[in-house]
Amino acid sequence: MNDATNSKIIQGRTGPWEIVLGLEVHAQVASNAKLFSGAAVGAGAAPNAQVSLVDAAMPGMLPVINRHCVEQAVKTGLGLKAQINHWSRFDRKNYFYPDLPQGYQISQFKDPIVGEGEVIVERDDGSTFTVRIERLHLEQDAGKSLHDQDPNCTYVDLNRSGTALMEIVSKPDMRCAEEAAAYVKKLRTILIYLGTCDGDMEKGNLRADVNVSVCRPGAYERFRESGDFKHLGTRCEIKNVNSYRYIQQAIEYEARRQIEILEDGGSIDQETRLFDPGKMETRSMRSKEEAHDYRYFPDPDLLPLELDPAWVKAIEATLPELPDAKKARLQTQYGLTAYDAGVLIIEQARADFYEAAAKGRDAKLTANWVTNDLAARLTAGGIDIADSPISPAGIAELVQLIEEGIISSRIAKDVFERMWAGEGAAGEVVEKAGLRQVSDTGALEAIIDKLIAANPGQADAVKEKPQAIGWFVGQVMKETGGKANPGTVNQLLKAKLGL
Repeated sequence: MNDATNSKIIQGRTGPWEIVLGLEVHAQVASNAKLFSGAAVGAGAAPNAQVSLVDAAMPGMLPVINRHCVEQAVKTGLGLKAQINHWSRFDRKNYFYPDLPQGYQISQFKDPIVGEGEVIVERDDGSTFTVRIERLHLEQDAGKSLHDQDPNCTYVDLNRSGTALMEIVSKPDMRCAEEAAAYVKKLRTILIYLGTCDGDMEKGNLRADVNVSVCRPGAYERFRESGDFKHLGTRCEIKNVNSYRYIQQAIEYEARRQIEILEDGGSIDQETRLFDPGKMETRSMRSKEEAHDYRYFPDPDLLPLELDPAWVKAIEATLPELPDAKKARLQTQYGLTAYDAGVLIIEQARADFYEAAAKGRDAKLTANWVTNDLAARLTAGGIDIADSPISPAGIAELVQLIEEGIISSRIAKDVFERMWAGEGAAGEVVEKAGLRQVSDTGALEAIIDKLIAANPGQADAVKEKPQAIGWFVGQVMKETGGKANPGTVNQLLKAKLGL
């Protein structure tokens, strides 16, 4: 593992600056019911169709904890290699919005269900860095204010009110926009593997609050040694960013904004900001609240949450193979490169598809078909790999035909397209379309002899420069409609030309 700093130096008018980043990721718990009520959870329902009396804060209604949501939080904490706190409690976080009917949010403050953990993240160049997790706590989501339904009114939809969220808070361990996006991507992958969040960023089921500050080179290292935030600049929080691209764009803009203010002799106001993807800029939303502004106090309607250690152990026993472990196994078991294994494990379904296709087949060749041709087709069509028109067995059969020399890699591209179009399995397509590779040395020799006789100058050039043999290979392929066995063609040409 390489944890060397990968800070991005930004050159300002008065010298170099560095970015320091910490993220608070809100992940919607995969659950059929809300955190403190039995109301249904899910997108697409009519406004206020999934609201219980508890969610609407009707007088006398009391919250009841959803055991499944607690289990999902514990499972996530275990997947993040974090401390599971067997004693935690819920607090009231007081603030006022039209879509928060209670006038407070039930959350966790001093005593979260999950403590410190870590996530190992890979950069594009293959090196890794560790993001320390400070805490994971459970809380309920607010509703949604709709400002575009009427020019004079704001409508409120409480369908999301009370939905269970896991807030995963990181330490300020990221040093550039690319690292922040890579961290969210890795975290999303882990959550999907665990089955604790579906990771749908487009629906807001996974979104990030990004804390951005800038400092002079060396300040971050002093912070890491002392843990004292005074070494870092004042941070601003960018709320509810829900795509990797927007996370990077928001960070880049905000860092530049802060540097310009500081270099003009100003100071940074600690505030909450929003990112406008249309204008590619952040704008002020409100001054940043501190904990005392929310007037936290223990929720009097909920007892502390006490977990049986044996129950936590039982949950741990159900954990699936997680991305890092799967990547290491794919490299060991199938001899894949770190890059190929990394591409495959990004989606659990893709890794499962690959393993089903690779049984008894050339592992590298199978990986190429799954991560290149098939992935490109699925992406272009907006199709999930689980709904692929070509099954793992179909890819395996295609690879087998290549391995056995029945078709060339070039012909396989045509076969793949025909399979995608529904013309049949690989072997069936090859027979129907007459796509078998030509390996008959007699037929190929006749073609080669004819070409050499017709192109003596080219033949002499090949003898002087053997790399030029590719011209003859191409001509043979042209004569055979791409069906000639490339290996056989090369062997015959070398023998004929005395190479």
